[in-house]
Amino acid sequence: MRKIKLFIATSLDGFIAQPNDDLSFLKLVEKEGEDYGYAAFTSTIDTIIIGRKTYDYVAKEIGTSHYDNGERNVYVMTRTDRPDNGRIKFYTGNIKNLVTQLKSEAGIDIYCDGGAEIVNELLKNDLIDELTISIVPILLGNGTRLFKEGRPEQLLEFVSAKTFETGLVQLYYKRKK
Repeated sequence: MRKIKLFIATSLDGFIAQPNDDLSFLKLVEKEGEDYGYAAFTSTIDTIIIGRKTYDYVAKEIGTSHYDNGERNVYVMTRTDRPDNGRIKFYTGNIKNLVTQLKSEAGIDIYCDGGAEIVNELLKNDLIDELTISIVPILLGNGTRLFKEGRPEQLLEFVSAKTFETGLVQLYYKRKK
């Protein structure tokens, strides 16, 4: 069965975005030639689930090809109907039903790239199997929290930690079953 993998960055104090969905703090750790394992990670997936706000930000800043490379299915979770664009599907249905369907289909793993609402809905339904969390060395003070209240406790198994010259620390966990 396919796994859902979270690969996301957060500030040291737990924020994935500053107020107004600003992700510019991520630029603090940009370094020529360093992708923090992103290419290796994305070689293990063929499907992406992403929230609409995160998708819109990345589409504006980098372009839709960051997600749709012609080889992956991309599901943008949204409350507003939008026409699909190539392999990018704007999904307004129940995320638990979508993930259950995707996990049962043939393919390799599924990448969750946020945002917080999507992550927490998946956690609430015990659907995330692996978590790679990159901690950016900054205290933002406020913004959008990665983990919200109101979800069940979940035990994780530590797999590894890696440090980088930029001060970024990457933690990798698997869900304990």
